[in-house]
Amino acid sequence: MNDANNRVVVTGMGILCPLGLDVATTWDSLISAKSGIDYITLFNASSMETKFAGEVKGFEPSNYIDRKEVRRMDRFAQLSVAASLQALEQASIQIDANNQDSTGIVVGSGIGGLGTLFEQTKIMLEKGPDRVSPFLIPMMIADIAAAQVSIALRVKGPNLCTTSACSSGSDAIGVAYEIVRRGDARIMITGGAEAIINPLGIASFNALRALSTRNDAPKLASRPFDAERDGFVIGEGAAILVLESLSSARERGANILAEVIGYGASGDAFHVTQPLEDGEGAVKAMQMALKKAGVTTSEIDYINAHGTSTPLNDKTETIAIKTVFGDRAHHIPVSSTKSMTGHLIGAAGAIEAAICILAIRHGVIPPTINLTHPDPECDLDYVPNEARPAEVNTTLSNSFGFGGHNSVLVFRKFAEA
Repeated sequence: MNDANNRVVVTGMGILCPLGLDVATTWDSLISAKSGIDYITLFNASSMETKFAGEVKGFEPSNYIDRKEVRRMDRFAQLSVAASLQALEQASIQIDANNQDSTGIVVGSGIGGLGTLFEQTKIMLEKGPDRVSPFLIPMMIADIAAAQVSIALRVKGPNLCTTSACSSGSDAIGVAYEIVRRGDARIMITGGAEAIINPLGIASFNALRALSTRNDAPKLASRPFDAERDGFVIGEGAAILVLESLSSARERGANILAEVIGYGASGDAFHVTQPLEDGEGAVKAMQMALKKAGVTTSEIDYINAHGTSTPLNDKTETIAIKTVFGDRAHHIPVSSTKSMTGHLIGAAGAIEAAICILAIRHGVIPPTINLTHPDPECDLDYVPNEARPAEVNTTLSNSFGFGGHNSVLVFRKFAEA
């Protein structure tokens, strides 16, 4: 871990989400306990069982992408390119012939271009197959966000997509971290993107009985660990980190935001949507991440929980944290920022990784809002309703997805020694 070529640091971040169109605005909203959830405006949701979501408001893709190319990209890819440009700007990296071969991309998406698929399916049914756009496939496929970032930035290193449901963003960062560690790239642009707020996306999750239906009070609907939680709230957005070998960052004189020190992943092998009741898979992923990071449970200062606001996830995650951390579990601040952003599906793990880094840098833990009726089975310190100043040196970020995917990342305040 002390070899500068094996240590991996974060030098840039970009975020577009329901709380803001950049990192600073998003962070200010988080620590102000602001909800980004509201009634859907992207389409007429009057016939939907759930009529609200976490939309990215005010996003103008043409601020980042040529107008002709905008028309050939699904919204999730547009958001990914925009967040990547923000992250590179913060990192002060210009992609050119000197670094394009040693820079790579891993961008996760749980679903991909569902909006494009929905619109083109309507066209086929209403107007016939010869009216389907030739851009349907290259706009829809989940890997196209990574591909579009590569094309936009002229990046020629490893170019991958991770698709592991709600773990996709975390797995993308974990895979990128390992790529840098083993020397296959010096710089990786990585994170997640998702944009599924359309009739098919909402109707599909409603059919699973997974979404909150608190239509009378959308801002109160995402309430992780609360006894009155009734489902998650779909959000959209993208979050991108620039990971870099420490040697590369030192050579450039980069401003280092934090260090990535661990990644763990496991599978439940149990059910397509439900977690194991004892949290075994989540436990294994957390333990693996801690072991690979070389840190003990006593060193974790903050856990950003998966915390979806669904009855099963929140209870199971609480059990898993208790199993891993023992008696100390009750003394570690845990929060679910999905209470404010909604659930960004494939981008969730990426934005929550960024939030962990921001907590380290600012010494503030964002809250779990709407936690007004504590669930007796969820009895940890969830930082209810108000942000909390704290010294944060090492954080753990949990992501768990449909299909039994469990992914955990560990970040630490950067120190030379």
